[in-house]
Amino acid sequence: MEKGLYRYWDPPPFDLLIPVPLHPKRLRERGFNQSLLLVKELSHRTGIPYEKRLLQKKRQTLPQVELSGREREKEVRNSFRIIKREALRGKTILLVDDVYTTGATVNECAKVLLAAGAERIDVFTIAHAIKTS
Repeated sequence: MEKGLYRYWDPPPFDLLIPVPLHPKRLRERGFNQSLLLVKELSHRTGIPYEKRLLQKKRQTLPQVELSGREREKEVRNSFRIIKREALRGKTILLVDDVYTTGATVNECAKVLLAAGAERIDVFTIAHAIKTS
């Protein structure tokens, strides 16, 4: 994972690592946020601080696996919010998610982070889903 990060960013130019959040109900069901686990490990290995509460999922959405690309975009629209906007002002952020499928979730998160004052958002994922016929 660390090698993947340094493959694209050497040295990493980030002020902060932020995981894609789960809705509290989904977090209780699952028991963990896989994106947060990835962020904690990246932070440990790189020394870049992370913040797990600045970006929050404010409403529950349908499971993305059941939706088309357009449906995913519509479903995640306005589903995230920022806490403590001042902590983001001028920051370069690495947004971390486990799987990139259509990009709807990370795009919506990035939009909210930028609107809150972040200077730049890059995205790091461990896997990219591909469509098979």
